[in-house]
Amino acid sequence: MDIARTPATPDGNPEMADAAVEPKAPPEIRREDYAPFPWLVPTIRMEFDLGLEKTRVRTTMDVERNPAADASPTIRLNGDGLQPVSLTCDGGDCAGHMMDGDDLVITLEGDRHTIEIVTEIDPSGNSQLMGLYASGGMLCTQCEAEGFRRIAFFPDRPDVLSTYTVRMSGPKAQFPVLLCNGNRTGEGEGGDTHWAEWHDPWPKPSYLFALVAGDLVARTDSFTTMGGREVELNVWVREGDLDRTEHAMESLKRSMKWDEEIFGREYDLDLFNIVAVSDFNMGAMENKGLNIFNTKYVLADPDTATDGDYDGIEGVIGHEYFHNWSGNRITCRDWFQLSLKEGFTVLRDQLFSADMGSAPVKRIEDVRVLRGVQFPEDSGPLAHPIRPDSYREISNFYTSTVYNKGAEVIRMMRSMAGEELFRKGTDLYFDRHDGEAATCEDFVKAIEDGTGLDLVRFRRWYAQAGTPKVVLKLEHEGETAKIRLAQTVPATPGQPVKEPMPIPLKLALFDRSTGKHGGEELVVLGEESAEFAFDGFAEKPVLSINRTFSAPVSIERAVPREDLVFLAARDDDPFARYEAMQELMTGYLVAAVSGDLGENEREAARADIARALEAVIEDDRLDDLMRGELMMMPSHSYIAEQMLVAEPGRIHAEREALKADLGARLASPFHALYDRAAKIEFSLGAEAKGARKVKTLILGYAAASDPAKAVELAAWQYDRADNMTDRQGALMVLAGLDSVERTDKLLDFYNRYRGNALVIDKWFALQASSLHPQVIEHVKALSEHADFTLKNPNRVRSLYMAFAANPHGFHAADGEGYDLIADLILELDPINAQTAARSVPPLGRWRRIEPGRARLMREALDRIAAAPRLSRDTFEQVTRSLG
Repeated sequence: MDIARTPATPDGNPEMADAAVEPKAPPEIRREDYAPFPWLVPTIRMEFDLGLEKTRVRTTMDVERNPAADASPTIRLNGDGLQPVSLTCDGGDCAGHMMDGDDLVITLEGDRHTIEIVTEIDPSGNSQLMGLYASGGMLCTQCEAEGFRRIAFFPDRPDVLSTYTVRMSGPKAQFPVLLCNGNRTGEGEGGDTHWAEWHDPWPKPSYLFALVAGDLVARTDSFTTMGGREVELNVWVREGDLDRTEHAMESLKRSMKWDEEIFGREYDLDLFNIVAVSDFNMGAMENKGLNIFNTKYVLADPDTATDGDYDGIEGVIGHEYFHNWSGNRITCRDWFQLSLKEGFTVLRDQLFSADMGSAPVKRIEDVRVLRGVQFPEDSGPLAHPIRPDSYREISNFYTSTVYNKGAEVIRMMRSMAGEELFRKGTDLYFDRHDGEAATCEDFVKAIEDGTGLDLVRFRRWYAQAGTPKVVLKLEHEGETAKIRLAQTVPATPGQPVKEPMPIPLKLALFDRSTGKHGGEELVVLGEESAEFAFDGFAEKPVLSINRTFSAPVSIERAVPREDLVFLAARDDDPFARYEAMQELMTGYLVAAVSGDLGENEREAARADIARALEAVIEDDRLDDLMRGELMMMPSHSYIAEQMLVAEPGRIHAEREALKADLGARLASPFHALYDRAAKIEFSLGAEAKGARKVKTLILGYAAASDPAKAVELAAWQYDRADNMTDRQGALMVLAGLDSVERTDKLLDFYNRYRGNALVIDKWFALQASSLHPQVIEHVKALSEHADFTLKNPNRVRSLYMAFAANPHGFHAADGEGYDLIADLILELDPINAQTAARSVPPLGRWRRIEPGRARLMREALDRIAAAPRLSRDTFEQVTRSLG
């Protein structure tokens, strides 16, 4: 999905290794400048002569003038590092053609032409993992956003829709399986080679093209659609991985059934193929009929995959399948509309996962991701609307804002309309725009027409960046409760002044004496301020606000601590109960870090938090999955977001001190809960998953309050574990403690799973994210480990991105953590620019950090910016981060 462009200088060119080339900012592309492409390409035929070192591609395209565009005497075919081996127009020479940078420009005099171009590429040398590349002896593609131009000259933009016919040929022994988009229409062999021909009847943009050739085996099943179509399903993996694909296949079948029942969407081909690839920049890609996945989101069994891995596989497989309609059948007119497909599809996968498991827990997990990644993005130098107005490098806009905030914006429309009317709106959207390259406005208009909502002002959510802040006051007079709300949308880069946006807020007012409320209500704050009155309250009620997280906003309110304790113990909305517990802890931690608490106040606040947490532990109405969410402490990043200037060292120290205090106060109920949970036998059911969750959380509290006891209990859990969730949870705790058991269990884990790349990724990540005092030295040593490589994105993320998310190590006071990430970016950029660029944002948050560390973070960014030959991806991220 996220595609980075090639660095300006080719990889591994010794003649240019020392050349000091000043990086240049790529040109700005603006949404307002969009114009339809002057030529249509209704059909394209491609022939691939496959090889790892050399693949020859013959592309034949029929082109005709686009009546909806301004006429042009030339057609511009995008390329990236290509040279035409041969070129013909209508069977003869192309007299008028030239190279303009990487693009091929051809002069065409008539209205219809046939262009044939032959190119040659080296998949084995493609470390960027865009276009056609080699991965462990197989060939595969990744074309979103602009990777197709690394395979063939073509108008590589999402509004050029073509019907593809593809013939692939290659050595049968090397590539026994040949896969492409659509349906297989023919195959054969001759001598040592064989071929397969594929046809996709549905017009698609070039970013959805896909090809896989390799030595693979498949788990095969079938699905009968609601219209009676029998669809062959295949999950393709390497030999030896087949027994870990059952969950992926079952997730696919559940996704297909759910999309029919909830959105009325039926699959439209005879085949659906999933291929697992070890070297992949992102999670997965929704290519029509041929989804290519990172192995992380396909392979699972209880011994090697955690409960989180199982959930991730189900969610990502659902996401990519749902793209068949929200992304493929209806695609984006241009890349500014990326949230049209991604925001809508994220919402669809969230709803699917909620229906497959615990809806309250899923909602909390989604909000945690939003607050942990998107809120900081919204408050930093990289802030942008979910539909940006401009970009320089599109790969840098595959962001949490586009995906996660985009989903929240559509969820708000669903909340305001109700599920039935929202379904009418989405049906109308699919009916109106099937087979088109559409815009975000097309989607909003369909929802507006289908639901009857007035969404004129709501469109501001698509145009304005920043997380709105809602200031709330609850007043009580006589028997009337009044809620006063006021909103502000903070200034962000390029948008100093904002307009108010409609904010739907679900709320309930609890009677203090009965602990009950009279029903949930939805209010919409549509102006800068508003007042809402509620009668029938003899005493001031307790307000539960933004229930189910009905709006992606930050709420600022002065709420008595006893009210938070009340909500944390008694709110009937699971998210609101979680929110009260988080607010209780966060409020204390922010005050403690800021030095605003005396010793008596500290003691009183800690006692109240412990009282609320004990109520959670002992509430037999809760299942352990939800209990685990309520037991979690707020993250370091979320605490930092509540402060104008964050002090990472003090946040870490106060957070660990509170964890230790709670662990000591609640040692008895924690251990009783652990003992109960430990008796539950392994299964993939909700009860057993919840038991595993609370056990690991209790180990974390014990590690802070009683390290010796934690070592003993974690080692015991590790030794008796019959699943990866328990084993990894125990090792996570041990990795942060200085003990003999730490060394023994890390060595045992490595030896037990040596050769399993996904599990060894966990081994790297556990050490890089640990609270061990020598974590930086551990990361340095691991970077020299024989199993570490910069060429595999999963391995890079497992070590360095896990470390960048570790507030203890990354924010070391001397700046060594910042230098570690800067060194990574400089070394990785020539190898894989996309992964390098995605490592920049943690450094870019320097504006919200105390001055000493901020200076060191900025110095690290300056050092990256000064390097010669930076890729466009990394150059843009760094310069925007510096401001």
